[in-house]
Amino acid sequence: MSSAHRIGSLLTTEGHRLTTGRRAVVEAALASDDLFSVADVQRLVPRIGRATVFRTMRLLVDLDLVCRVRLEDGSLRYRLRVAPEHHHHLVCTGCGSVEDFSDCGVDAVSKTLAGRTKYEIQGHRLELYGLCPTCCVSSG
Repeated sequence: MSSAHRIGSLLTTEGHRLTTGRRAVVEAALASDDLFSVADVQRLVPRIGRATVFRTMRLLVDLDLVCRVRLEDGSLRYRLRVAPEHHHHLVCTGCGSVEDFSDCGVDAVSKTLAGRTKYEIQGHRLELYGLCPTCCVSSG
């Protein structure tokens, strides 16, 4: 089963229609580089409306099929979900590569904050920025 077909099946299983626009956005996301923006997807599917692209990307994030990555400059990129479990990202400020990691240690901080502030913490995201081993060698 192709990735596009698997994602389409999951959308319908979750009660979402697999419209022509959604199918085009999914195929564009699958055809994109490791990190891609909404503008990248729009360039691949110019006949699909901007609102459809944004709504579909939001749906794919909500269904944990795509994750958002905030780059150091504040811009937002997307990435097909590589790690199925809860994870975070190491973002190289040199070449822009992204690596997943899961052992963030934020759970203990979240519990402490929840107890102190009475917030019901529902989740967290963490991006760490630095130079990957390849860029460290190049700059050193």
